[in-house]
Amino acid sequence: MGHVTTGPSSSGLPRIGLVTVSYGSGDVLNGLLETTSRAIGEPLEMVVVDNHAPDPEVEELARSYHAGYVPRPDNPGYGGAINAGVATFGPSVEWILVVNPDVSLSPGAIDALRERGETADDIATVGPAIRQTDGTVYPSARAVPSIRNGIGHALFVSVWPDNPWTAHYRADPTTLRVSDVGWLSGSCLLVRRSAFEKIGGFDDGYFMYFEDVDLGFRFGKAGFRNVYEPKSQVVHIGATTTGNHRGAMIRAHHASARRFISRKYPGPVLWPVRIALRAGLSIRSAILARHAD
Repeated sequence: MGHVTTGPSSSGLPRIGLVTVSYGSGDVLNGLLETTSRAIGEPLEMVVVDNHAPDPEVEELARSYHAGYVPRPDNPGYGGAINAGVATFGPSVEWILVVNPDVSLSPGAIDALRERGETADDIATVGPAIRQTDGTVYPSARAVPSIRNGIGHALFVSVWPDNPWTAHYRADPTTLRVSDVGWLSGSCLLVRRSAFEKIGGFDDGYFMYFEDVDLGFRFGKAGFRNVYEPKSQVVHIGATTTGNHRGAMIRAHHASARRFISRKYPGPVLWPVRIALRAGLSIRSAILARHAD
């Protein structure tokens, strides 16, 4: 556990904790850590969870920014690593910034998220406008996928990007207005700690992908809100650790999709629907992964 003081605080203790997960991310992690001081005007506790441990370079980098370092050579996946990092935070931490190591935080980005979150007690998560390296806004605020929109998006997004199912699934990022959404991208997300603990944190049964969809869905089921706040802006490089493992990542994505379907559509009545969707996802995963490999 570690923290760096970046501004005044009435208590002198950090009420926001930043947790990031590294998997051979030493080449980009410095870019994130060096932008934290401009993103917040109060004390900030930070921890790096290392799913590729032991990695002396990452540990040394974390320590140089007074961040905690948690080695997880067992690699529990993204959600499991976030849970492990959150468990190290002191009791003063009320908000958790979940952020990828290849994200650059803009000035005031964390403050803007916290300010929005504190406008209502039922807000569990607040997400920023996430820009890609070319300046375009990534559609990080989305509806929880339904059967119809999920199938339409999966089948047509590659060949027909503007199809109506994808449009319904993705919020229009060009509007850049505050809005309630079904879920927010886990690449950068501020989470109310009390709400996070109430629903049991991330489901670590998702090794990778869909853990943020599942989190937003469970918050909604528990009566909380997920809010998009484009006043806060970050830049996400993306695909820094997965680019050379496309086949494995495709298989992981589809396995997580199958898990989410089972959670959203439970019970014996919907058993035929689950079986059909799982079969379709398995076939699609096999085809795409074979081409990727």
